Formats: sequence, structure tokens, C-alpha cells
Amino acid sequence: MLSGFKKYTHDYQLYSLQDAFSKEELEAFDTRVRKEITEPEYICELKIDGLSLSLVYANGVLVTAATRGDGSVGEDITEQVKRIKDVPLVLSEPIDIVVRGEAYLPRRNFQKLNLEREEEGLPSFANPRNAAAGTLRQLNTKVVARRGLATFLYQEASPATNDTQEEVLEYLEKLGLVVNEQRAFATNISEIWAFIEKVATQRDSLAYDIDGVVIKVNQLAQQDALGFTVKFPKWAIAYKFPAELAETEILSVDWTVGRTGVVTPTANMTPVLLAQTTVARATLHNVDYIKEKDIRLGDKVVIYKAGDIIPAVQRVLLDKRTSVSVALNIPKHCPECGSDLLHFEDEVALRCVNPLCPAQIREKLIHFASRGAMNIMGLGNAVVTQLFDKKIITDVADLYQLTIDDLLKLDKVKEKSAKKLYQAIQSSKENSVEKLIFGLGIRHVGSKAAKIIAENLSNLDSISTATAETLSAIPTIGTVLAESLTKYFALDGTKKLLAELKAVGINFDYLGPVKRDDAPLSGKTVVLTGKLSQLTRTEAKEKLENLGANVSGSVSKKTDIVVAGSDAGSKLTKAQDLGIEIWTEEELIKL
Repeated sequence: MLSGFKKYTHDYQLYSLQDAFSKEELEAFDTRVRKEITEPEYICELKIDGLSLSLVYANGVLVTAATRGDGSVGEDITEQVKRIKDVPLVLSEPIDIVVRGEAYLPRRNFQKLNLEREEEGLPSFANPRNAAAGTLRQLNTKVVARRGLATFLYQEASPATNDTQEEVLEYLEKLGLVVNEQRAFATNISEIWAFIEKVATQRDSLAYDIDGVVIKVNQLAQQDALGFTVKFPKWAIAYKFPAELAETEILSVDWTVGRTGVVTPTANMTPVLLAQTTVARATLHNVDYIKEKDIRLGDKVVIYKAGDIIPAVQRVLLDKRTSVSVALNIPKHCPECGSDLLHFEDEVALRCVNPLCPAQIREKLIHFASRGAMNIMGLGNAVVTQLFDKKIITDVADLYQLTIDDLLKLDKVKEKSAKKLYQAIQSSKENSVEKLIFGLGIRHVGSKAAKIIAENLSNLDSISTATAETLSAIPTIGTVLAESLTKYFALDGTKKLLAELKAVGINFDYLGPVKRDDAPLSGKTVVLTGKLSQLTRTEAKEKLENLGANVSGSVSKKTDIVVAGSDAGSKLTKAQDLGIEIWTEEELIKL
């Protein structure tokens, strides 16, 4: 998290979108949808290139604005967002609602800002997205107000009060929020592609940056039926425009070892401007990629930013290859520990399998302290590297044995920052257990899977002794992931590490609502509709989840119960037509 900003735990998981980079990938998405939904209608919206926001309104008043963060926990930037002119502090209706959207810097304001920075002798921002992110990280709210950020809102994160995405957008606009007007309906990929091509021709003339088009299933009930993977909604996809290309030359290659032992090649190149930033390094992915592209030292290559973030080599310019070009020397031994590198048949990567490899241990420590894992503020790459190189720590358990005097042995660490870092380490002991599970770096186990497992099994003792069959029975947890977990927890080294972590007081329990088979509403899908008088929407959702329910945003044949407040509209009518059980707010409170 950012220094000076408080953590904010989202009431609703804020998922990211799966990316598509070709028409074929969109066709594959459409095929997946049609396996579940007959004749789906899609809505296509512009993908704004800015910073994701969540706005929380209580009784129509803005109470919290937060960044997306990792989807579960973000940063509270309420005071900064209140300085964005088009964000209403009070909605036109006194309702409880959580809205997702994007904050961005209009191109005109971006140009003005960079001109001012040049006159002041300050470095320019690389692009409007970086400028928007940098602005919202300003503790001085006067700076935020002066720079002229703007927003587009596009989703109701709380249970929706409408039946379609189009109705949601119209409703958000009615509430006083700004919605992007450019959108189109489609019933097939040809119509979607026509909209994408049209937008691509207009892209440079817009007053703001976009980097693609988002395609969503329009009917919210169908969205609920499709559901989510561990990482993404199955009912939406983000088509990304083709990346900008640049020509450069391969000068040398570095081979680095990651926390799983994978050895990754990175090219050092002649610096070149790409997508408004200067690039001098690019990933070469793995040995198979190098062989497939026939990449050699001295080659002229075309590079691009994969996903608009990571520079990568697209192709070698063979017509410009000279006798100076030489084949890359593929390492046979680990560049860190000297162990033999293995190239398994089912993998494309070279791998160091030495568990004592210092690079792997160091990278695991960095991962353990990272934001998505234990989130230890101030314990970044440089500090971890120093601690490891000075042999002050050798594994993650050692972090919790550190004293302030130990931290003062590090370069550029003074007493104030040492005390702050020590406190951050101690505070991380209180994290919910899914953070620890992800932080352990177990193969195939990402942050979302860790949370799902923790929700279902409630504590690390249960998880570490669970069978592969028990784990794979958890929704979205497959056999590969389950087997990876059981193998990891069966290791003697793992058992020793867990005992050490427990001894220093690390929390092993899941701190969110636990899913229990014996809970009164276990396995039930419940929809909230209408205005509640005694509970806020957030409180009602929390109570339902604590009772074991899955809270959905729209009514379908899979809905078991609808809790209806006053002025309940089409959702109540639809539930009655389908013969779904209807509860009052009082009945929910009584349960």
C-alpha cells in the first residue's frame, strides 16, 4: 500500500477482466458464452485508460472512494476523489450503492500539466494514465483539484437494482454520475468487430485515452448464470488494441532466477521510445521462444508492450541481420548457484531445482512481503536483498525474529524507518490467512484461489491436512491445484516452516465470513431488491453471506430467495412470476 494512505477492504470483490488481442480470441469467448446462454446480447463499451475506482455512497452521500488494489483491498483516496469536479458528493437519490469506474486525465489537461512541469524543471509524465495515477497519490488535495481529473462510471458493484447493463448505465447517469456515451449492442462477433474497427478510427480524436473495448453480456441474470473464474468474470472480456511497435537492437541478454526456479532471459537493447516511455530491456520469455523467433545477439528486432505493460520482442528483422549477429549462449547451469538447469518435457522454461538456490530464496522473500501477499510496507526488493545478502534472514520465518537493531544494520535505514518497518512486520501477523497462503508461493496457487480455499476450510491447520479430493471439491479449485497444495504441505520443510510461523504468532485463521455446509442458507442464491429500512445493503449482504448465502445481483431460475424491501420493482415481479420464495427484511433479521 501507499505511504500516507489507509487500507480499504472492499465490500464486493472487484474483478479484473480477461484480455483478448485478436478476433479469434473474441470468437473463443463468444463460443464459451453460447455453451451456457442461448442467443446472448452483448453491450460494447470503451475501455478507458485510467485508474480504477470504487465509490461508496450511503444514503446518497459519498462516504468512501478507493483504488481497486488487488480486488479485495485497495487504498482509501476519498479526500482526493472529492476534488474531482464531476464526482457528485451527493446523488440525486438517497440510496446505498457501490459504483465502479475509471478516473482519467483528459488529454488537454495532460498537455497543460506537462508544460507546467517542464517550466518548473520537473520531469514530464509519460502518459495520461501515469499522470492520473500520480495525481491520486497526492496527499496534497489542492494539487488534485488543480490538475483537472475526470471520471467515467460503468458498473454497480453492489447488488444491481436493474436487469441489464444498459439500464445500469442509464441509472448511474440518472443519479448524477458521468457515464461514457459511446457504446453499442451486438448479437455476434461480426457486429462486435465492426464497433471495434469504428472506435479504432476515432481513437486519436477522442478527448481522453482508451486502450480497447470491453464486451459484456447485457442481461445481468445471464451474467449471474455464467459466474466467475478465480480471476475473471466469464461474462465479459476486454479487447486490447494492437500495441505500438518500435525497432531496436539486441545488445546482450541477462538470465535471472525467479522464486519457483524458472530462469528467464531478458534482452538489453539500444534505448528506444515505445508507447510514450523509453525502453531498454525486453523479456525473451524462455528458451523455446528464443529458438522459435531465432533471436540472436546483434539482431535488429521489432518490440512491443505486451498488454501495454511489459516490453517484448515481436519479431527479428531478418533482412537486416549481419555477420555480427551470433546465437545466444543458452546457460546449462544456474547463474546464481551453479546447479544444473533442467528443461522438463511439459514445460517451456529452464528450471533450477536446487531448493537452497539463493536467488529463489530471495525472490520468495520478496514475494512474501509483497502487496498481494503479507503486504509488509517498506520491505521491498532492496531491503530484502540487503537482509539476505548480509545473512540476517534466510527464510520468511526469520522476518519475525528481526529486531530494530537488525534493521539499523542496513544501508540508508535510519531509526525512524527501522521502527516503522519493524511495526509493519509485526502488524502483518494479523492478516487473514489467505494472505499467508498466497505469500508462501505455492505453485499454481494465486491470491484468488487462496481466498476461496480459506473461505471453505477456515484455517491453515485444516488446509494443510486436507486431501486432494477435499480440496478439488471446492468450487473453481481443480485437481492440478489441489495436488500442488497437498504435495507442498507434505514436505518436511513446509511443516517446519509452519511450526515456526505459528510459534511467532502468525494468524492461521480466515477472518472473513466462513462458508459452512450447516449454515442456514448454505448453497442458496439470494437477491436483494427494493429499499431496506433497518439495514444498509452492505449490512444485509454481510448478514446473508454469514448465513452461507451467495448474494446475486439479479433474479434468474437459479435464484432461491428474494429479500424485498419497499418500492421493489421488476426483480420482485420476475421472482413472483418464477415462483421464487419472497422474504421481507424482517424475516431476514429474524433469521
